[in-house]
Amino acid sequence: MTGPARTALVTGANRGLGLAVATELAARGHRVLFAARDEAAAKRAAARAAGDTAALALDVTDPDAVRAAAARRSVDILVNNAGVLLDWGSAPAVADLDLVRRSLDVNLLGAWRVTQAFLPGMVERGWGRVVNVSSGAASFAYGPAPECPGYTASKVALNALTTMLAREVEGTGVLVNAVNPGLVRTRMQPQAEQTPEEAARHVADAATLPDGGPCGVFLRRDAVIDW
Repeated sequence: MTGPARTALVTGANRGLGLAVATELAARGHRVLFAARDEAAAKRAAARAAGDTAALALDVTDPDAVRAAAARRSVDILVNNAGVLLDWGSAPAVADLDLVRRSLDVNLLGAWRVTQAFLPGMVERGWGRVVNVSSGAASFAYGPAPECPGYTASKVALNALTTMLAREVEGTGVLVNAVNPGLVRTRMQPQAEQTPEEAARHVADAATLPDGGPCGVFLRRDAVIDW
């Protein structure tokens, strides 16, 4: 690892891509908080990974839980990975708006809430990295994908949030970016060819960008892509 060890927080780190990203960051020598709604699942995930790891019970939709976590810990790297795909196979004109609301609460507001809690400390210390795990479904260059309207809308909004936050932190030493990991073989996409470990390397790269690295961009396999 180049540079000092940092403290990283990965949401939704009990399985799938989040687990792989947290494990990869720990393998690179960082202190990593494996965050998940289920504390027991978070503890199991953290215990399986080598390195300096700890578990954190964190429901990103619970403002009190997020505030309490931020009051106890300082974080240098935040990976907003927690997400849900609830409406695959739907269509925008007939979408269940309750499912859309739940998608927004986790995928957009959850990431927004956690970022609001930890970003001020990064700015104050003059160093930080925020990575929002987005999706190709949210790209206007390739989509957006109508087959999952709530999920797509939540990720489009997450991309917009990324660009706004990036402007806000310009010149502070904090970098905020979004990553399109591609299709990853998880519970959401069990048929995908790419393993979580393969995708995690690129998310971890975005989470450990050097000073002066890109800010406010959409990354795919370490390359900047169109929104």
